[in-house]
Amino acid sequence: MNEKPIMPTKKQRELLTFIEAFIVQNSYSPSYREIMKGLDYTSVATVSLHVNSLIKRGHLRKREHSARSLEVVSPSEKPKVSTNQIKPAEEKWLVDRVEHYFRELESAKPPNVAKLDELYVLIGAMKVLGMDGAVTSFLPRLKALKANK
Repeated sequence: MNEKPIMPTKKQRELLTFIEAFIVQNSYSPSYREIMKGLDYTSVATVSLHVNSLIKRGHLRKREHSARSLEVVSPSEKPKVSTNQIKPAEEKWLVDRVEHYFRELESAKPPNVAKLDELYVLIGAMKVLGMDGAVTSFLPRLKALKANK
């Protein structure tokens, strides 16, 4: 194994990111088929080629004769939050997420109380992040849902 890992290619970085996210979400590594489906590859051989290359480059480790044994050698660092200002793309993502929660709750009769609580938390986060315009636009819908509870 190399002392210092060689930078992955764009495709390998995509695969590495997928594996990291999968492990975080599921607490175990993905199978080659799950990687194939998740990244829209057409064969398991392609996955194997990229995984073996990432192992040689020092980014992945795999226990022999063991299923779901991929480990990221040095997971990418999570960005550190230094301000409560968010980027426009992050703001759009949060607004879309809140819209999704509203659609779910508005279609349920009566609304799920736990989901309604989660929605309150999301809208509170928007307020803390300075998204007052979005919060103001969501308040009438939130009050209507609370009344239907």
